[in-house]
Amino acid sequence: MTDLPSVTDPTTAWAVVAIVAALVALNGVTVIAYALDKRAARRGARRVSERTLLTLGLAGGWPGAIVAQRRLRHKTRKRSFQSSFRLTVALNLAIVAVVVLVVRLAAG
Repeated sequence: MTDLPSVTDPTTAWAVVAIVAALVALNGVTVIAYALDKRAARRGARRVSERTLLTLGLAGGWPGAIVAQRRLRHKTRKRSFQSSFRLTVALNLAIVAVVVLVVRLAAG
C-alpha cells in the first residue's frame, strides 16, 4: 500500500498552502458579502442574492457565513434560508469527504 504524499514534499506543501489560502480568502469574501447584504437591507438598497450567499457557502465559505450570520445577526431567523444553508454545508462536507476518500484510494 502506497502512503499519501508527505506534507514535507515541496509540491504537496505548496498545494496545501494554496488550498488553505484560497479557503481563507473565500471565507473573507463570504463575510464581506453578508456584511454588504446586511447594510443593503438596512438601507433598503439592492441586496446580495440568497443564491450568491448560498453558493459562497457551498464553495467552502460556510465557516465565514456562520461567523457573519452570528456576528451581524443576519439571515438567522429566515427558516427557508437556514434550511438551504444547512443543506449546502452538508453537501460541501460530503464533497470534501468523497474527494479525501478518492485521493486515499488512488494513493493505495
